[in-house]
Amino acid sequence: MSLDPSAKALVPFVSVDHMMRLVHHIGIEKMLADLAATIEDNFRRWQSFDKTPRIPAHSDVGVIELMPTTDGELYGFKYVNGHPSNTFAGLQTVTAFGLLADMRTGYPVLFSEMTILTALRTAATSAMVARHLAPKGAKTMAVIGNGAQCEFQCLAFRTLVGIDEVRLYDLDPAATEKAARNLAGTGLRVVSCKSPEEAIEGAQILTTCTADKKYATILSDNMVGPGVHINAVGGDSPGKTELAEGILHRASIFVEFPPQTRIEGEIQQLAEDHPVTELWQVINGEAEGRTSQDQITLFDSVGFAVEDFAALRYLHGAIQGTEHFVLLDMLADPDDPRDLFGMVQRAA
Repeated sequence: MSLDPSAKALVPFVSVDHMMRLVHHIGIEKMLADLAATIEDNFRRWQSFDKTPRIPAHSDVGVIELMPTTDGELYGFKYVNGHPSNTFAGLQTVTAFGLLADMRTGYPVLFSEMTILTALRTAATSAMVARHLAPKGAKTMAVIGNGAQCEFQCLAFRTLVGIDEVRLYDLDPAATEKAARNLAGTGLRVVSCKSPEEAIEGAQILTTCTADKKYATILSDNMVGPGVHINAVGGDSPGKTELAEGILHRASIFVEFPPQTRIEGEIQQLAEDHPVTELWQVINGEAEGRTSQDQITLFDSVGFAVEDFAALRYLHGAIQGTEHFVLLDMLADPDDPRDLFGMVQRAA
């Protein structure tokens, strides 16, 4: 199937099944590398984007958010929820879908599931950032929290950073068993651990990606020694953190968009004027990343709309010439744009 530009009222839709087939068609590691390159390209042209913190609707059990942005040519948004208690009902804690549109006409050009795509873009972003911040030659990563994001993170760091050993820990041993089983045969040495302390032993990169919406201490201050890179993925909403405050005072902190991260990230624990460095500045050579062997670098990851925009832009190109989408009749398009009523009447 191909995208026919003359079929302006038909919008390509990538379903969950299409996305899974596309991952296998491209290869997951190549897809992670391609996504990372697209995301990094968007960070390089950061100033061209309209930037606003995501728009949340909070409840006592979770949050629903809209994440919009535009570069002036295309507009993109993602709808995403975060409901940690869903796990106990056999549901995903995070689900998402997104849309890409042409700014000149306002017409959508892509509609897609983004539950899988968000997992891929989050992992790709983490590993892309680590290439700028992690210690040179890092080979071992600890992953604390072995839920839905774990394997994607491990494969992204293997592909983009060169990690060859992952040390896994989760409060639920079944989650660690699941991750270890899924990572078998990937070329990674997988070590299942019985405590966070065991997991971080010998690791140069520490990834935290837990789901509970609470002020948690996944890493205490005395657990983090000099020279490590922390990839803090799980703290991504008000009242949800993973790191002891003491770690933040010892670390050089790097963020996507400060106005959003100060509300949702680890740095919600700190004063509003606590210094942080924006990633786009590091990527463009306008600010320093890692400057010493003993430096603790922290990527306070909350996810930002520009990353989702990059993922949708990449996906729009990736499906060209494939069968991994269908065309949806989403837009009313009468022959005479003024005669919408007549179009409805003629359908009788």
